Amino acid sequence: MNKSLLPSKICVACGRPFTWRKRWVRCWQQVRYCSERCRRSAPRGQTQGQRQGEHP
Repeated sequence: MNKSLLPSKICVACGRPFTWRKRWVRCWQQVRYCSERCRRSAPRGQTQGQRQGEHP
């Protein structure tokens, strides 16, 4: 498989591009971080539904 044909995103924590992985086949729309390390280092107040300006 040619990796250049796979979809890619930009990590919200480190700003680096990352490509689709087979383990993300069911949840690609929700993937925001390139790795567990970036996910853990993300600011606590900026989780999925709690971005700036959004209130429940």
